[in-house]
Amino acid sequence: MTSLPLPIAFPPRRTRRDLSPAMRAMVLVAGGGLSAMAAVALGRAALGLAPAAPAVREVAVALHLATVLPALPLGLYLLLAHKGGPHHRLLGKVWVMLMLVAALSALGIRHLNHGQFSAIHLFVPLTVIGLWRAVASARSGWIATHRTTMIALYLGGLIGAGAFAFAPARIMGLWLFG
Repeated sequence: MTSLPLPIAFPPRRTRRDLSPAMRAMVLVAGGGLSAMAAVALGRAALGLAPAAPAVREVAVALHLATVLPALPLGLYLLLAHKGGPHHRLLGKVWVMLMLVAALSALGIRHLNHGQFSAIHLFVPLTVIGLWRAVASARSGWIATHRTTMIALYLGGLIGAGAFAFAPARIMGLWLFG
């Protein structure tokens, strides 16, 4: 009589979603909320329901909006989706380029402060340094550092700085609230 081999117990398959439930909820609420506000503001402007914003014709402002607005939902997706595969790496490179152009284009936006830099421009070097650190850590295999830096860039560089864009005197605030 032969005995049947015992089935091998494999550990449960871990997903590559590496945010804690609380962090996932914070990213989803903050990123989803700001993305929704941006979509409504753009819709109002496109339909002619919002006041005109002449500053949009400036190259720096147009470039900044054209890179920040897709970076919001793309970053949200990247933080919530599976990590590490070729899809994540490709979209991550797109997000890094969007953020780099958004940060550098912000240097040309100074009409609200009479041609001078304002406190919000402190996000520019922080974003550029953060992007460099995130890419370097991912390439070096320091995934925990990469993850922490990317979360900080999204919540600070996009959500934190982006919240200022909805102030009444700013373009997105004008488009959203009229």
